[in-house]
Amino acid sequence: MKANNPGSGAAAQPRRSGNVFTRIGKWFAGNDLLQTFSNAWKIPDLRKKMLFTLMIILLYRIGANLYVPFVDTDAIQSNAQISGLTSGLFGMINLFSGGAFEQASLFALSVSPYITASIVMQLLQIAIPKLGEMAKDGDEGKQKINKITRILTVALALITAYGYVQLLSSYGLLLVSSSNGGMYWFAMAVMVLCLCAGASIIMWLAERINEHGIGNGVSIILFANIISRGGAMLNSMIAMMQDSRGDWLEGWQLALGIFEFVLSLVLSVVVVGLVVWFTNSEERIRIQYAKKVVGRKMYGGQSSNLPLKMNMAGVMPIIFASSIVSILPTIAGFFSSTNGFNKFVTNYLGTGTPAYILIYFVLIFAFSYFYIMISFNPIEVANNIKSNGGSIKGYRSGTETAAYIKKHLNRVTTIGAVFLAVIAGVPMVIGALVPSFSSLAFSGSSLLIVVGVVLETVRTIEAQMKLRNYKGFLD
Repeated sequence: MKANNPGSGAAAQPRRSGNVFTRIGKWFAGNDLLQTFSNAWKIPDLRKKMLFTLMIILLYRIGANLYVPFVDTDAIQSNAQISGLTSGLFGMINLFSGGAFEQASLFALSVSPYITASIVMQLLQIAIPKLGEMAKDGDEGKQKINKITRILTVALALITAYGYVQLLSSYGLLLVSSSNGGMYWFAMAVMVLCLCAGASIIMWLAERINEHGIGNGVSIILFANIISRGGAMLNSMIAMMQDSRGDWLEGWQLALGIFEFVLSLVLSVVVVGLVVWFTNSEERIRIQYAKKVVGRKMYGGQSSNLPLKMNMAGVMPIIFASSIVSILPTIAGFFSSTNGFNKFVTNYLGTGTPAYILIYFVLIFAFSYFYIMISFNPIEVANNIKSNGGSIKGYRSGTETAAYIKKHLNRVTTIGAVFLAVIAGVPMVIGALVPSFSSLAFSGSSLLIVVGVVLETVRTIEAQMKLRNYKGFLD
């Protein structure tokens, strides 16, 4: 689905990018990645940024393993799976926190409040014209938007932290109970403040990566969290070949376990390959610029491309869909197993049920279109093309150009939504059909984040290297 420079007479056409399998093979072998990082390491400024980013990741991982006060650590370590801290919506939060959520550590809330606050601010900029104008008011406007985002992050962290502490209390994972009176509420206040402080520290760390590191602070932290769960995922795959006592299976059971282990690895490799290919895929719309004479020189008359990424929304639709579809199963978990509401949700809307997976697919499509709608404005792009003297061959500037861009954007968004549904939904379907593969439920989205962050980081480093090697137009 890649788009290259189209031939004459074509406004947009598929990109011919050569041997796709060769490029994916080189990516798997690490040739391009290692070469890029090796070249960047030779530049003192970039080496300093890379080391700074690694230091921030180290600080984050230390905080992710510090327990907050009044938490029964022994109970959490032995009953995390039973308490429901690794299933449904909590499973996604736990994955993005690198296991800090199930351990009730200082960074248990991870980047969720910061991401939510950023999304809310994007929506408010559309709903409130003054905020939209403020965001376009240069660096000063961006600083004001960032300040409001920080305040909103702290507010969301307070609300989320209170709900999380109440959840721990309902599962009996605290050292104090509600019968302790004043001590209980003191412990609640201390824990909420600690978790809120942890979310604020994470926000600060992400902004420091943006300012002094290699950029993409939130994505880098998510990447580190998911990678840190690699050992736990490997242990769950090895558990397929062991019984409940940890002894190796025998006979056909061992063969079945080995088959499931190999199949999991193959699926992971295939998913990574698809993500690499699709993340780099784009459709390019050819823009022709008119010639104009300034003094004795002629400018323009050249063409460029408007790239439309196939996976423009990234993993955000998956995050939104997972959060919405898991609300009812999560609420049902607060009731006893004999409760009618709990039984209904578990049997018909629980994780892995056909209705759950179908709603999940529908929400991925809905949020894919919604995210593109708030992040890409065809009318604004068409106006920018017109103001720069450009046009699409065969289409008038303005309304016709905007309609043409919107048509191709809808097509690209549909393809991207199908891709996200396959990447995130197929492992969930496999986990529902084969219970031993239930740990694969979030593997598609996690691999999508990991590969996407690596590719984006490589592009950022390459851009910074080109900027430092650029000598100017006169050289």
